[in-house]
Amino acid sequence: MPLEIESQIQNERPVFKPSSKTTLKLTDLLKGKSQDPTTQVLDEGEANEPFSPEQLHLVWRDFAEQRKKFQSEYQLLIQPIEIRGSHIIIQLLSTVQETMLSNFKSDLTSFLRTQLKNNSILVVGELKETDERQMLYTPRDKFEYLIEKNPMLKTLRDRLGLDPDF
Repeated sequence: MPLEIESQIQNERPVFKPSSKTTLKLTDLLKGKSQDPTTQVLDEGEANEPFSPEQLHLVWRDFAEQRKKFQSEYQLLIQPIEIRGSHIIIQLLSTVQETMLSNFKSDLTSFLRTQLKNNSILVVGELKETDERQMLYTPRDKFEYLIEKNPMLKTLRDRLGLDPDF
């Protein structure tokens, strides 16, 4: 390629010069907003209104009612919640519930943020540790378990000559 054509192509290329004043968010463009980014930061900062636990529970219940057609999600949403600062904690019983929560957590978080006018709200699921104990199936297993709770049952069994297998 001749040198003249290369320099002509390089001169025709648009040069991108970033500027902090021209930075726009895609969501603002979709909404039709064309604000200055500095004023937008102030608007987001103002959207952190405090909320009471009662307000949170009402908005939470509204979201749960919207999800009532999905029974598994609804059952997860009607469980008690805990508030730690701006974190809302849901106690999860299994990894299945953890997966289920991750499927609709973004919808829930955005719903809570808009309804309560607080952009610092985060929804977090905590996996609750379950007590894994051995299941008692046979009469002997059940009787041994009861003996651990009350040792006097062993004395009673011996005095009466009983066999727990019958």
